[in-house]
Amino acid sequence: MAYRIGNGRSPLRGFTLIELIVVMAIIATLLTIAVPRYFKSLEKSKEAVLRQDLSILRDAIDKFSSDLGHNPETLENLVERKYIRSVPVDPFTKSAGAWIASLSEDGEAPGVVDVHSGAKGTALDGTPYLEW
Repeated sequence: MAYRIGNGRSPLRGFTLIELIVVMAIIATLLTIAVPRYFKSLEKSKEAVLRQDLSILRDAIDKFSSDLGHNPETLENLVERKYIRSVPVDPFTKSAGAWIASLSEDGEAPGVVDVHSGAKGTALDGTPYLEW
């Protein structure tokens, strides 16, 4: 406890420089643990959204094909026929136009048969987003 010079009986209130440095060091240590986990959880949530969006698009393509007897020409056809409300935004590219539509190789049944993300990079499990 520090005392004022001149009046030896009234203690000074406040923190010393050493106490502040110790607190700052503890906060910095906690941040070095928490920040990487935070960003990893953000990546996991984006990957979960991407998987769900791909599942919804693929399900809509399958329903379109079985209902109408032909594949949709574009993803927008799914919206026009009300199989989905709108083409979802890819969580990594932040664009609804970044989806890569796989077209049928069958000349008798042209159209979109599958969809992939246009995002570059790899997932936390090491697989490229383009292969999902």
